[in-house]
Amino acid sequence: MDKCVYFTDQFFSSGRTDIYNESQEKLGKRDLKSAFTSSVSVENEKGEVIVEGSFPFLSGKWTIKQPNGKELGEVKASFSFFAKRYNYTTNCGRFEIESPAFSKEYTILDGNKATVATFKKVSGIFQAAAYELRNYSDFFLTEELIAVVMGVNAIEKRRSSSDGGGAGAST
Repeated sequence: MDKCVYFTDQFFSSGRTDIYNESQEKLGKRDLKSAFTSSVSVENEKGEVIVEGSFPFLSGKWTIKQPNGKELGEVKASFSFFAKRYNYTTNCGRFEIESPAFSKEYTILDGNKATVATFKKVSGIFQAAAYELRNYSDFFLTEELIAVVMGVNAIEKRRSSSDGGGAGAST
C-alpha cells in the first residue's frame, strides 16, 4: 500500500469504507465489523485482510493482529497532563504516539524520537471527515498503521463517552 493514504472517520458505524491514495485511487478497504463493537479489519486492493484491530474482552488496550491470529502489537493510552499520549508496543519495540492537547495532528515516534509516521484529521478531500496517514518507516506496513490510527480513535471515543461526551479528547 502507498505511504500516504486517506480514509474516512465513521468509526461507530458499520460496513466497508475505501482507503485512497493522494490521487484518490482506491487502495483497499476498512471493514468496520459492527456499529456495536469497535473492531476493524484492513484489506488490500484484492480484498484480502491484512490486519485486524479490536479491544479484547473487558480491556482498554487495542490489539492489532494478523488474520492468522498472530499479534502485531497493542495500543494503550499513557497518562499526560497537557498532551494526548499513547504507546504502540510491538515485537520491534515501543513507539510513542503524541499530540498537543487540542490538536488533531499526531506523530508516531520510535525510541530515538525519530518520526515513524504522522496522521491527522483533514477535511475537504471527502464528504465526511477523513484521516491522512503518512508512513515514513520501512518496517511498518501502512495497513498496520491504519489499525493503529483506528485504535487511538477508538480509545479516544471510549474516553469521551465515559466522560459524558464533553471532557474527552477527540481526534
